[in-house]
Amino acid sequence: MSVKRLVATITLSILGVIALFAVFTSWYTVDESEQAVIITFGKAEEPILESGLHFKLPWPMQKVEILSKETFSLQFGYKQSADGEIVSFDNETKMITGDENIVLTDLVVQWKITDPGKFLFNAEAPEEILHDATSASIRSIIGSSLIDEALTSGKADIEAQTRDLLATLIEKYDIGISILGVKLQDVELPNAEVRSAFTAVTDARETKNTKTNEANKYLNQRESEAIGEVSAINSRAEGQRTARIEQALGEVAVFNKLYAEYRNNQEITRQRLVIETLEAVLPNAQIYIMNDTGETVKYLPLQQTLKVPPVTTEEGGNN
Repeated sequence: MSVKRLVATITLSILGVIALFAVFTSWYTVDESEQAVIITFGKAEEPILESGLHFKLPWPMQKVEILSKETFSLQFGYKQSADGEIVSFDNETKMITGDENIVLTDLVVQWKITDPGKFLFNAEAPEEILHDATSASIRSIIGSSLIDEALTSGKADIEAQTRDLLATLIEKYDIGISILGVKLQDVELPNAEVRSAFTAVTDARETKNTKTNEANKYLNQRESEAIGEVSAINSRAEGQRTARIEQALGEVAVFNKLYAEYRNNQEITRQRLVIETLEAVLPNAQIYIMNDTGETVKYLPLQQTLKVPPVTTEEGGNN
């Protein structure tokens, strides 16, 4: 074999290898949970978000970086291994509250990559920047909060304020990351004895709130019962008032009729009123007929006559 032919064979072999290399580096696949960015001579192009098979210029003219579209979790203050073991970093989570108390605060930050180009080229270590920004944000919010708020009812507000502040910092850094959420894991006192004392104070506060709620409930119940009783008394009083008014109107009508009769025949009306009054005052009195000398008439058995029941028409006919 001549040298010329050998050189041609080597050249063709090299060109074949280059061609194969160009073919294999000219296509790539993107999964549904991934996103890609094409880098042309060191410059990032628009991200590729569609999944499937894609083509590009062969390396080294273009290369592709594939990143995940899923949500990432930054564990601040602790680390959980694959087997579930948790390691805490107290030096990282020790913070001072606004009322000069020390608490241990760890949290989880949910974030995702929204701009692959900025994530790759605007910062050398964007995850470290996120970690430092998280530390600055939570320390700032805890530093302006009271210990009671941090340990009890103020956790939701602390989470919201930390998320807003962290999102603002990350937006200023412009590293292609978006903050989805911040969740406090543990906020506790650094000493077991202090934690026990604070737990006792918290339990006492909860007991106080419970008793206060029960007292308010009892107060509302008694007020409702009192209002009901007042309403019932008012209803009864109104009924009695109406009855008395009607009774008075009836008595006035009777009196007016008697007065009209009296004006027509005064003597007879006067005698009738006297007799009716005696009957009303002395309902069981025995009646006697007296003569002019004041002696009782013996021959008329008036009491027996009054006691004898009246004879009906049928009985009189049979006799």
